[in-house]
Amino acid sequence: MKNWVKKSAFVLLSAGVVMQTTAPVSMAAGTTSAQPELSSPETKIITAAHRGASGYAPEHTLLSYEMGEKMKGDYIEVDLQMTKDGELIAMHDETVDRTTNGTGLVKDMTLEEIKKLDAGSWFNERYPQYAKPEYAGLQVPTLEEIFKKFGRGAQYYIETKSPGVYPGMEEKLLELLEKYKLTGENGCSSHVLIQSFSPESLKKVHEMNPSLPLVQLLWYDAPASISDVELEDIKQYAIGVGPNFAKIDQAYVQKVRDHHLLIHPYTINEKEEMRKALEWGVTGVFTNFPDRFNEVIQEYKSQK
Repeated sequence: MKNWVKKSAFVLLSAGVVMQTTAPVSMAAGTTSAQPELSSPETKIITAAHRGASGYAPEHTLLSYEMGEKMKGDYIEVDLQMTKDGELIAMHDETVDRTTNGTGLVKDMTLEEIKKLDAGSWFNERYPQYAKPEYAGLQVPTLEEIFKKFGRGAQYYIETKSPGVYPGMEEKLLELLEKYKLTGENGCSSHVLIQSFSPESLKKVHEMNPSLPLVQLLWYDAPASISDVELEDIKQYAIGVGPNFAKIDQAYVQKVRDHHLLIHPYTINEKEEMRKALEWGVTGVFTNFPDRFNEVIQEYKSQK
């Protein structure tokens, strides 16, 4: 959470947190707005498996993504960093220190060096209640490896992290999306949603492919507020916002929805908070426990 931009009442940070948007995302020809068709009350609320099922398995590993799918997460969330030799990898931090047995900045390491790291043993040590022998020795996956494994049968919620540190990140991302046919017909994708704390990064993607659905991530240090002007500005390039849930309230959610934007707050792990988010009218959430959120959705629906 290093690179950040203050913009009026809210703060945009460079940090990391599915859209099966319950209704299709559309842009009318000749318009500049990326306004989506919002879901109706009976449509599906999306579950974003935050860094995979990262409450149960080492984050941003293929096993964590697999577990997220088995727990019916709608989207695989992938935070992107880029190696010294220009390869996009799945990792939340700019350094390898927290989630591997190595040290150093990703940007200063080659993919070969990163592939030698153990990306799983730390989890077994930190969360012994969920530890498994097979987690030890897991590798950091590349974005291409993720696409190869899960293909067009999966949906991806991809974040350009610290894009200012990695020139060319957006071009490399779109190149891989095209290579694995994840941009869909006419460039409009039902397979991928791209998010970032950097409006500049999202606008760059929007310029390269105006049909790709984008979400503006937001971070608030104080109780959240956002103006009509700010929401309309975001709407010119994005279809939704992703604020930190701890600082928003029902009025905030309603204001976003009134502007015909989706809202996918992060990161919600407790059932009580999940229920509150549903009552407020969110269109999806990020959670480390996708199975837990899907249970809450079913409970919530049964009470309606």
